[in-house]
Amino acid sequence: MVGLIARASTLVCIAFFALNGPARGADKPSGDEIYGFDDQMLAEPLEHPDWFKKSFLDLGADLNEALEAGKRGIMVYFGQRRCAYCQKLMQVNFGMEDIVEYTQANFDVIPIDIWGVDEVTDMKGEVLTERQFSEHENTVFTPSILFYNDQRAQVLRLRGYYPPYQFRAALEYVADGHYKRESFRDFLARGDNRMVFEEGDLNEEPFFASPPYNLDRRVPSERPLAVFFEQGDCHACDVLHGQSLREPAINRYFADLDAVQLDMWADTPVITPSGERTTARKWATELGLFYTPSILLFDERGNEILRVDSVVAFYRLRNVLNYIASKAYLTETFQQWRVHRGF
Repeated sequence: MVGLIARASTLVCIAFFALNGPARGADKPSGDEIYGFDDQMLAEPLEHPDWFKKSFLDLGADLNEALEAGKRGIMVYFGQRRCAYCQKLMQVNFGMEDIVEYTQANFDVIPIDIWGVDEVTDMKGEVLTERQFSEHENTVFTPSILFYNDQRAQVLRLRGYYPPYQFRAALEYVADGHYKRESFRDFLARGDNRMVFEEGDLNEEPFFASPPYNLDRRVPSERPLAVFFEQGDCHACDVLHGQSLREPAINRYFADLDAVQLDMWADTPVITPSGERTTARKWATELGLFYTPSILLFDERGNEILRVDSVVAFYRLRNVLNYIASKAYLTETFQQWRVHRGF
């Protein structure tokens, strides 16, 4: 049984080993270090690396300066000073010399505080505060990173924290212009034709509905819907099920939700919330999913409310489920809800 870890590792070996050789400057992080960490707010504020650009937050000017320096574009980093996931990006990903060297060679990194009040001039010349700009770009989970190319186009968005192998792939996907020819999901999955993959067993939960998967909500349901896209041989999935979903403070929310689990790479028939007949694999492709586990939340009428498609631990998942179960989505965005609750 081989899953996305093998897929992504194969692609990284093909695309990055030839470019950079083995990672230098840090030991390879363990799975628990990446997926099973304590995601409470940090006690001490986080500092950016000193090689992040000291910007006046005029993104067009920042891009021009990056291009004049021979770089491929800019990365706009949205973070919080006490964000544990941001700390993972800084300590794990940017703790690897090869990632730092490749990032600096191809991009300038512009930091944005999602609660900040400094003015930002976006690519269209509109002036907003950092907080307004963050809300406009729907940076629900930090760290979020927007990649802009030499044409001022946003060509990739990363929502949340991703492990080093996927982060490296994102850097190359943009720097080498793969976005002109294929989606990031296809770029990551391109190693599939070099190996044969078997479907693996998924982690089961008592609150998952059994097939057939008719999720049609054109006639409104009485409850929100959680769709888990997973796969076999997935360490991140194992951690989710073995840790966060075992916690009563999280598990209890599923009494008020409908929930299904789909193998992202399987041809399992499914009727989507909008009533389309498809398969789990095709639907995941249409949704642009490339990370497992991904959890998509839909309202009673089948509209997507929120998706968690990056590394997630206890506190972030609990907040998301609280937002859904309380039906706060009927009156405010997740970001507005967080402000009102003080986190």
